[in-house]
Amino acid sequence: MIRTTGITKAYGELKVLKGIDISIEDREVVSIVGASGAGKTTLLQIIGTLDRPDNGSIFYNGSDISRLKGKSLAAFRNSNIGFVFQFHQLLPEFTALENVCIPAYIAGKNKIEAEKRATELLCFLNLSERLDHKPSELSGGEQQRVAVARALVNNPSVILADEPSGNLDTENKNELHKLFFKLRDTFGQTIIIVTHDRQLAAMSDRILQIKDGQIVNEP
Repeated sequence: MIRTTGITKAYGELKVLKGIDISIEDREVVSIVGASGAGKTTLLQIIGTLDRPDNGSIFYNGSDISRLKGKSLAAFRNSNIGFVFQFHQLLPEFTALENVCIPAYIAGKNKIEAEKRATELLCFLNLSERLDHKPSELSGGEQQRVAVARALVNNPSVILADEPSGNLDTENKNELHKLFFKLRDTFGQTIIIVTHDRQLAAMSDRILQIKDGQIVNEP
């Protein structure tokens, strides 16, 4: 499903990634772990096409997407990859429903189609009574579920999550962890999670550990 070969990335003299080769299967849930500064988020951003490697290639279903640029790359990202971040990144002036619809509008879907899909997802995530609430009116767990719905609205094949439970209390954290596997089983996504949470990592199908910019043996 996803394969990287020879991924390197440096910021000035700091070499963050030193030749990353990984393969991730369709519908697999993989956690990437490692100390702070090991390169976990940098690798996730490169896999998600939010950043470019200095060297190396990224393949999705055999296609080298590292060759895409500009609008073609943005269109690929919007159609194929959903992102979930630690701090939700919801727009405060919009309701939950409107926040979820935004990627669908960017993809060119009409208002009726976008709102129908967004409503279905929010209901699936037990937020049917929060459609018209703005982020400030939602709990942390509810905000994160809105962010998950937003990531799913364009039916992406891949979900990339960066410390998704790092800002949640224990109860909401446990619910979110279970949700990722429910999403995989329901919608068939491949899910890659950067996390410091050992409980979440242990639930994954596989753990990749980064140390000093390289993948080392699974812990």
